[in-house]
Amino acid sequence: MDLGEPPVFPSLRLPEPVVLPRPVLEVPRADLPSYKPLVVPPSDLRPPPGVEGEAKDEAPKPEPTLPEIKPPEINYVDVPFLDQEIPLPTPEILATAGTTAVVSVAATLTATSVFKWCVTAMKPVLKQLWTRITKKASSSDSSSSSGPQDS
Repeated sequence: MDLGEPPVFPSLRLPEPVVLPRPVLEVPRADLPSYKPLVVPPSDLRPPPGVEGEAKDEAPKPEPTLPEIKPPEINYVDVPFLDQEIPLPTPEILATAGTTAVVSVAATLTATSVFKWCVTAMKPVLKQLWTRITKKASSSDSSSSSGPQDS
C-alpha cells in the first residue's frame, strides 16, 4: 500500500531578530531620612547656680466661655462612666421614626408575599402559553420548509 509522497506544508520564513545592545542599569541609590534630634529638658529644670533667670511673662488669662444654653424641649441622658450628656429626640420625632419603620417593613413583607403568590399562580399559565407559542412557531416553520420549492 503506497501512500504517495508526503504533503508539502507551506512555511513562513521569519526575519532574523534585531540585535539590541545590552542595557546598562544604574545601581539604585536611596536618600536616607534624617532628623534633628529633639532635646527634651528634664521636668525639674533649674538654672545653674549663679545664673539668674529671665522674668516670666504672666500666664495668659483664659477667655471667658459662654454658658451652654440647652433648649427646654430637648431631653438629655447622663451616660455613666463617660460623664457626658447625650441629647434625646423629642417624643414626636421618635413616634414618626417608629411609625415609618413599621410601615416600610410591613410594605416590604407584603410585597414579597404578593410577588411569590403571583409567581406561583402565573407559572403554569405562562408555561402553557410558551408551549403553545413554540408549537405554533415550529409548525409554521416546518410547513414552509416542507412545501415545494421553486428552483
